[in-house]
Amino acid sequence: MARLLVVDDEKGIRDALVQVFEYEGHEVSAAEDGQEGIELAEQLQPDVIFLDVKMPGLDGLDVLGRIREGDPTALVVMISGHGTIDTAVEATRKGAYDFLEKPLDTDRLLVTLARALELKGLTESMADLKNKVESRHEIVGGSYQIQKVLERVERVAPTEARVLITGENGTGKELVARALHRLSVRDQEQFVDVNCAAIPSELIESALFGHMKGSFTGAVADRAGKFEQADGGTLFLDEVGDMSLDAQAKVLRALETGVITRVGGSKPIEVDVRVIAATNKDLAREIEEGQFREDLFYRLNVVPIHVPPLRERREDIPMLIQHFTDLMATHEGVTPRRFDEGAVERMLELPWPGNVRELRNTVERLMILAGGDVVRAEDVEMLASGGGSQTGVGGELLAAETFSVFKDRAERAYILQRLRECDWNVAETARRIDMPRSNLYKKIEKYGLVRED
Repeated sequence: MARLLVVDDEKGIRDALVQVFEYEGHEVSAAEDGQEGIELAEQLQPDVIFLDVKMPGLDGLDVLGRIREGDPTALVVMISGHGTIDTAVEATRKGAYDFLEKPLDTDRLLVTLARALELKGLTESMADLKNKVESRHEIVGGSYQIQKVLERVERVAPTEARVLITGENGTGKELVARALHRLSVRDQEQFVDVNCAAIPSELIESALFGHMKGSFTGAVADRAGKFEQADGGTLFLDEVGDMSLDAQAKVLRALETGVITRVGGSKPIEVDVRVIAATNKDLAREIEEGQFREDLFYRLNVVPIHVPPLRERREDIPMLIQHFTDLMATHEGVTPRRFDEGAVERMLELPWPGNVRELRNTVERLMILAGGDVVRAEDVEMLASGGGSQTGVGGELLAAETFSVFKDRAERAYILQRLRECDWNVAETARRIDMPRSNLYKKIEKYGLVRED
């Protein structure tokens, strides 16, 4: 058990971080401003401090300087919703151990903590943490179809061969990519994912290859792209079929030469990256229609892996329901509920066009909204038909003790659903629901929302 200190002026973020760390078994204290943070740091001598950059009164960077003056060995992780290269550099100069940008990803948060504690000598290894993180990305199923996928993953993962993963949306293509990385010789290095469909075509080259300051409007500083970030590790190009032809040409050149050039730059940069790609499109048809380069297809499709839709492996549904139930109760604080036999049978009959992702979302909604300790067939039926009542789906929402609790539950469910509809494109979600992007980020942090796989 480690002693941790969280310093942040936003109560929602403080509470969320305290909850995450306490669940991991640590002793956590919290401060709502810089001055209180300095005092608690001096009194408690915490092993790791998580410190917000932007706070009223004493700025986080000033607090960092004061803490390090009092204890030059203090391990301080800076967190910011307005992170810039300059801020990160200044934090590092003042002795920050790491710099995390909001919205905070729980897995990244726990990995950073484990590394800090390992440096402090409080943990022997990261094996336990890796198991916890990987449980979120586990491929679950006993069907013949999914076992064939796992067999191919195990055979190709230790090699350097490129892999093209195909399958419908929501089948778990990213899980396969993560399994390939986890079982490879690169597993101690970065796994960097890029959703090519979520990045505007005019920005995809900058995202992949980085850019130089002033190379285009908004390029206020030099920035490394995903290829550089993945150097030594694995780069996952999700929905590669949505990439522009210009970007495809540059990716092809990078695969052929192992060299990239930032947008607006002239200096060649060598990168050692294993590329795994995924798509829900028929790339053969895209090639015929001139939308995808044939030479890039053959570069990516060294080893193909097809992930079957859920309707072709229905026998896995009971196992998946149990997996998601355990996962949400253990890691996300959702009230544990048992799915009775009738509920499982009804879920076996549903079409699941959104595949495993839709099943996961449905399990979560039923666990949150169904009345009682057991999810029954009528709860599933009401959800499937879009209905709801005080005794069925929506029961827990309507039974909230106070209006404040009801409002928070309803707001969380609404925002989560809109984020899913926009494939977690925060800017697009904010535009659709007419909310400032900064406010949406705060809501994501407040409710601890994390993108599902």
